[in-house]
Amino acid sequence: MKYSRFLCVGGGLLAAAFPVLAQKSDKPNIIFILCDDMGYGDLGCYGQPYIDTPNLDRMASEGMRFTQAYSGSPVSAPSRASIMTGQHSGHGEVRGNKEYWPESGEVRYGINTDYAVVGQHPYDPNHVVLTEVMKDNGYTTGMFGKWAGGYEGSVSTPDKRGVDEFFGYICQFQAHLYYPNFLNRYNPALGDTATVRVTLDENIRYPMWGAGYELRKQYSADLIHRAALDWLDRQSADQPFFGYFTYTLPHAELVQPEDSILNKYRERLGDKGVYTGSYWSRYNPVTHTHAQFAAMIERLDKYVGEVLAKLKEKGLDENTIVIFSSDNGPHEEGGADPTFFGRDGKLKGLKRSCHEGGIRIPFIVRWPGHVPVSVNDHQLAFYDILPTFCDLTGMKNYEKRYAKGQSNYFDGLSFAPTLLGKDKKQKQHDFLYWEFCETDQIAVRQGDWKLFIEKGECHLYNLADDIHEDHDLAAQYPERVEAMKQIVFEQHVDNPYFKVTLPQ
Repeated sequence: MKYSRFLCVGGGLLAAAFPVLAQKSDKPNIIFILCDDMGYGDLGCYGQPYIDTPNLDRMASEGMRFTQAYSGSPVSAPSRASIMTGQHSGHGEVRGNKEYWPESGEVRYGINTDYAVVGQHPYDPNHVVLTEVMKDNGYTTGMFGKWAGGYEGSVSTPDKRGVDEFFGYICQFQAHLYYPNFLNRYNPALGDTATVRVTLDENIRYPMWGAGYELRKQYSADLIHRAALDWLDRQSADQPFFGYFTYTLPHAELVQPEDSILNKYRERLGDKGVYTGSYWSRYNPVTHTHAQFAAMIERLDKYVGEVLAKLKEKGLDENTIVIFSSDNGPHEEGGADPTFFGRDGKLKGLKRSCHEGGIRIPFIVRWPGHVPVSVNDHQLAFYDILPTFCDLTGMKNYEKRYAKGQSNYFDGLSFAPTLLGKDKKQKQHDFLYWEFCETDQIAVRQGDWKLFIEKGECHLYNLADDIHEDHDLAAQYPERVEAMKQIVFEQHVDNPYFKVTLPQ
């Protein structure tokens, strides 16, 4: 089925599928825009000097910009799992980018071969996830972009996890391509009973690698964004809605339409950056990599502006909470050059690192009349999002309702008091926790102290005066190290798929 039919038919049928309620909802709508691999310093409002981000800068000037917000992990799948489950990566089922496609066999798309089954390790079907919580709370749910919460046909795909409508990538490896052979969709209004593939007929006529790839014209980022806007256009004040827009920009590959946005940065940044390609990673060769990356950031900013404009056009602006963030720190894949842009905001480490640069992320919240305009240094992590949404939408006793006495079920604290300007009522974390098997790292933040563990070896930093984590104080403060090691021993629960080395 062609994507154009998805748009044209979807609007009419889905509108008919949801009856108009007799009374307008008093619950706020929520749009959570999560981008892919944007570093802490990639936006103008966080100090980026090379790239124009007027819409996100305006969003920050009209809302709350956080300076100490953290992702759930330094890579995609476990970070997104932290949002969905309300658990940190010492407790959650998904703690890494475990893939299921390499041994799945192949299928043909035009002149191209692709994998028969794609996707990552699934969420635990016995643990509630954010979209299920929101649906249980009376919300219409739409998700557009990257899923990364279970492979095709697994126990955890959007159709099984509280998502009313989905369009995008089930598999984050597939999302390495911006001109793919297919995308995934779940839309009951079109007759879908499960998540299906939508072939991009104009793309599969050309190769997915090498000469001819540039002739593909169905750009996934635009297709996903248009689907998100189409879904948003069908929402009203009668039914509260939760839109989870997991855009893949600015993750590699560095490629996009040849338009005024890209040409602007070719003129501004010149011909800097050449990438020779990586067949296994699905990154094609590209020139002008600096311009490509900068243009991807501004293109994403344009999407955000269109979402805000749509809300205002529909009269939903004042009753909709809009949140923007990134799933982890900046990448250097596909020719991206974080050194050139100073993109890590002067933080140490990139994607895949539990140093600050891999996990500290931009986080902006806008809700006119409710969230005060401010810059806030509250320490939050992605596993705080689920309880915060429960708090903001009036869901009481959510922990008792879902956890039912199970330990380690939720790790987050609601930061709704901070958002509503009630800082004195805000509970603070005793610590924040991360572990990541692929680089064998663990990190604990407690106040200004940061314990960083790599392959079992402990390093201690004081972020108050050493934000770049240059001065290891472990030898000077052995008692502090031992106390923070105890947090690791208490928080880590073994997972057979994702192993890390605990400190001695």
